[in-house]
Amino acid sequence: MARNEEHHQDLLKRVTGAGLRAVSAKRELIVDFSPTNEPAADSDGQTASLPLPPRHPQKDDVLRLRGAADAMGLRLRHHDEALHQQLRPSGRDAAEAFERAEQARCEALGARRLKGVAGNLDARVEEHCLLKALGEVDRRDEAHLGDVLALIVREQLTGTPPPPAARRLVKLWRPWIEEKASAQLKALARAATDQAAFAGALSDLIQALNLTEFDTQTQDEEEPGGADSGDGTEEAPDAQGSSSEQSESILPDQAQDGDQEAKAEPQGGDDQSLPGAGEEHPSGPTPADRNWTDDTVNMPYRVFSSAFDEVVDAATLCEPQELTRLRAQLDRQLTQFQSVVIKLANRLQRRLLAKQTRSWEFDLDDGLLDSGRLARVVVNPLHALSFKMERDMDFRDTVVTLLLDNSGSMRGRPITIAAMCADILARTLERCGVKVEILGFTTRAWKGGKAREKWLEAGKPEKPGRLNDLRHVIYKAADQPWRRARKSLGLMLREGLLKENIDGEALLWAHTRLLVRPEQRRILMVISDGAPVDDATLSSNPGSYLDKHLREVIRLIETRSTVELLAIGIGHDVTRYYRRAVTITDAEQLGGTMMTELTNLFEEEPDWGPVRRRTG
Repeated sequence: MARNEEHHQDLLKRVTGAGLRAVSAKRELIVDFSPTNEPAADSDGQTASLPLPPRHPQKDDVLRLRGAADAMGLRLRHHDEALHQQLRPSGRDAAEAFERAEQARCEALGARRLKGVAGNLDARVEEHCLLKALGEVDRRDEAHLGDVLALIVREQLTGTPPPPAARRLVKLWRPWIEEKASAQLKALARAATDQAAFAGALSDLIQALNLTEFDTQTQDEEEPGGADSGDGTEEAPDAQGSSSEQSESILPDQAQDGDQEAKAEPQGGDDQSLPGAGEEHPSGPTPADRNWTDDTVNMPYRVFSSAFDEVVDAATLCEPQELTRLRAQLDRQLTQFQSVVIKLANRLQRRLLAKQTRSWEFDLDDGLLDSGRLARVVVNPLHALSFKMERDMDFRDTVVTLLLDNSGSMRGRPITIAAMCADILARTLERCGVKVEILGFTTRAWKGGKAREKWLEAGKPEKPGRLNDLRHVIYKAADQPWRRARKSLGLMLREGLLKENIDGEALLWAHTRLLVRPEQRRILMVISDGAPVDDATLSSNPGSYLDKHLREVIRLIETRSTVELLAIGIGHDVTRYYRRAVTITDAEQLGGTMMTELTNLFEEEPDWGPVRRRTG
């Protein structure tokens, strides 16, 4: 059976590669498959990379892969990268709109001629809209202008309306765009076959929408001369508050000090300060745990505003009826998947119970009367009575935290399998007396939320730090029985929950929650499929801003904390971040890898040498 499944995967890769070469008209094109989320090609157009299909491809997986291949092939066929770079505007917002519209032009040329390609591209566009939860947007926000513009340009060139998931958003933007640039949109359709002419018409469209003016203002504010005004006393009312927010540092124990801006603004009932929100235990962290937090003061990481961050219970994020439906959906998936993982879970349970099994000491002078040896006294009344006493085995009280990446790239099969594995693991460890906490991390919005809006209102001060609003989700608290949290785990399957990921702060939050636990042994397992990504933050700070913060947090935990940290990367090499890490190439390997790693950790003498393995 395994050989047939591998054969199907290889067949899909071979057929997709051949289709990509045909669409791109490049017979010698080298096509490889890697565990990435987006297709990519090298600068000379000789090599193309596509997402690696799963071992058990479903219909949606095939459509997604074919859509990615067709989009890449059409860009290679109809796009001149050198000309594109020459004509591309310099401003960030204008450049993004230019890029999205050019991709829409390439795809439209193929959709006009090939009906099958058009169907694949339609599925890809719909997948993109669902991934970004565009159907949940109910107001105009410039963060979505690039998506809306691409959909409207696509409609102008092909006549295909936006997918259902984005129609409400396009309807919000369409009157404003058509009022300002109706003539320019029509000009795009006439110039679709000529990249240079299309770029000229597109530049006129961008100018009509005032995107270039917006970018010019941004560049002026970043000039050295413009920065002087930030020190004056005649700033706008928000400027002073924003400058204080800009200097915020994210510390594990700083939530107690309070955020001045957070106090000034009303918070929702489920919003809590980050990162240490949640139930606490009076025992608190040990001195060894406290020492490492001193080093976080020197972190060059800043948060522009934490006033809109939230730590929420999963059950509060949707209606009870929907939560019941999502749990039923997860249960249906479990019936297809659980046989293999249940076997591994039972193996882990036997290992743990064996460590907790108590033994007896016999032939003692006092204790409990050993009834099994009374026969000796009957045979020989002069024989002394024999006693026994129970002896406990050395098994330390343990708590395990699963920190799950809830970013958009986990959507589909990866997040479904992560939810199933978390569910089975929680049940297994609970039967063994090991407490389990299940946490998730994402953001409240795409490309920045209310924090970014405040930054824009404050005049875009330079190097603002993190510009998105965090959403940290508690699916199951450590002291909560599995039966009470089982419905909450289904929330991971909800459309629109998964957005962007800021791993460093999530890791600090989960670690802080573990520090206040009373258990002797604390284990933190991180499951992720990519590096930290938040467009708003990365576009306004150095490109490696979030990556460096994650590395520093990991270093501090691994070298200064008593918490045992390990990571599992799904199609992403996490061994370059974590000392103890495993990289898997298929989400369906997650269950076995989780059980194996936990089994190794529960050995009496865990090996904490450098562990860098790759499975699959």
